[in-house]
Amino acid sequence: MKNGNLKIAVQKSGRLSEKSLELIEESGIKLTQEGKLKLISVGQNFPVELLFLRDDDIPQYVADKVADIGIVGENEVMEQDKPVDIADRLGFAKCRLSLAIPQDIKYNGLTFFIGKKIATSYPVILEKFLKEKKINAEIHEISGSVEIAPSIGLADAIFDIVSSGSTLISNRLKEVEIVTRSEAVIISNREMTSEKKQILEKLLFRVHSVLNAKNNKYILLNAPNGNLDKIIQLLPGMKSPTIMPLAEKGWSSLHSVVNENDFWQIIEKLKEYGAQGILVIPIEKMIV
Repeated sequence: MKNGNLKIAVQKSGRLSEKSLELIEESGIKLTQEGKLKLISVGQNFPVELLFLRDDDIPQYVADKVADIGIVGENEVMEQDKPVDIADRLGFAKCRLSLAIPQDIKYNGLTFFIGKKIATSYPVILEKFLKEKKINAEIHEISGSVEIAPSIGLADAIFDIVSSGSTLISNRLKEVEIVTRSEAVIISNREMTSEKKQILEKLLFRVHSVLNAKNNKYILLNAPNGNLDKIIQLLPGMKSPTIMPLAEKGWSSLHSVVNENDFWQIIEKLKEYGAQGILVIPIEKMIV
């Protein structure tokens, strides 16, 4: 291991760990595994070292300069409240932190929680929210299986992470207030050397190329020349689309990029404008 390597703290297990490693590998970084317990991996072709940690330890390790940066859920950053900076947002592992109550109880607004007992694994975030809203409630901190607290009489409500909401439904709970939202973020310590900052900039450049590619598709189509202006308005591309004349008079081939979120709405419009032979191709890397 080299002292000049950028040390990256990642979650040692779970979905966020898998997504973090996938992102690093798709950024062209080859890793070696050292040790039977998979505690450290070293970049073979890029100056990084990965430290595999518990997710709730990552903000502390970054703040203490044991790691230079970390990939972790923003919810843990908010809960741990350590002196670190968010260097980038990654757009995956999205969720929300919400208040939920039993399904059969009527909800009439935040005043419902006055005097109630709320079970949570995120007492810092919840306490701050309740204080801002001037709600006097009792916070009962527990780790794991927060959603069963109301059914066993431990609490009147819960405050927990919600993704699809299926866990709440299976425990006969309903989400009533979204307190904040979270996604995977890269956090950094505030005293990195200029050398480490340069490595981080290079890493973020690679990461952005991968994420941009995931969020966009390359699209090829044939279109009547009379509707090209309308189609160009739909598909501006990175700067402007590529247009080439076809052998058939009055038709052109158009190549562009479309955002994943707008894809189906745009496809419907393209068909209205007479586009044919529409091909949609995944992008491996996208440098803008």
